[in-house]
Amino acid sequence: MVEEAVKGGVEYLGTAALAPTGTGKVTSVETRSGEIAQAGVFVFACGPWLPKVFPDLLGHRIFPTRQEVFFFGVPAGDTRFKPPALPTWINLGDDEAYGMPDLENRGLKVAIDRHGPPFDPDTGRRVATAEGLEEARRYVGHLFPAMKDAPVVESRVCQYENTSNGDFLIDRHPAFENVWLVGGGSGHGFKHGPALGEYVARIIEGGALEPRFALRTKKEFEHRSVY
Repeated sequence: MVEEAVKGGVEYLGTAALAPTGTGKVTSVETRSGEIAQAGVFVFACGPWLPKVFPDLLGHRIFPTRQEVFFFGVPAGDTRFKPPALPTWINLGDDEAYGMPDLENRGLKVAIDRHGPPFDPDTGRRVATAEGLEEARRYVGHLFPAMKDAPVVESRVCQYENTSNGDFLIDRHPAFENVWLVGGGSGHGFKHGPALGEYVARIIEGGALEPRFALRTKKEFEHRSVY
């Protein structure tokens, strides 16, 4: 993706940007390595790092949590757990689990969707726990009995960048007329990336802002209403 962006004329700097200071119109921002980036509009789409970049504004409005994902090996030749036989699925009941079929022989994906413990994206441990695996395996055995003893072929730890209600945050920074905050993916940011990019470009050019994405709708306590 970065390579394609660069081919399209984007200047890519492999460093972190610091938050702007002061108020009004921002003409440049400094990076952590001391470089200066100038622009007419600045978009901070920093994922779970947003509350770190803007701690006073977002430190109590975005809640990064630790989420574990597991992939279980599907027996060779068994097509029951591959598309089109098995779709992507989600259970919004007590288990709050979701999963995907075996795509490209990667394995049956299973994850618990309820919010995990608070997570620091810089220092958090990214190794799945035995407790997380036990819960995922128990759920797999219940939903897919034929997979109850399947081997784990991959596990990973990622993070949700939750807002109070689970909906996106896309709004202008209240102190800067040309700084936009884009985040609050709440577990859905990457797959919505292309559509969000088009939307953000449109509102920067004067398009209407969706009210439910506004900063004022993001409270300092979690009450998930969007999944």
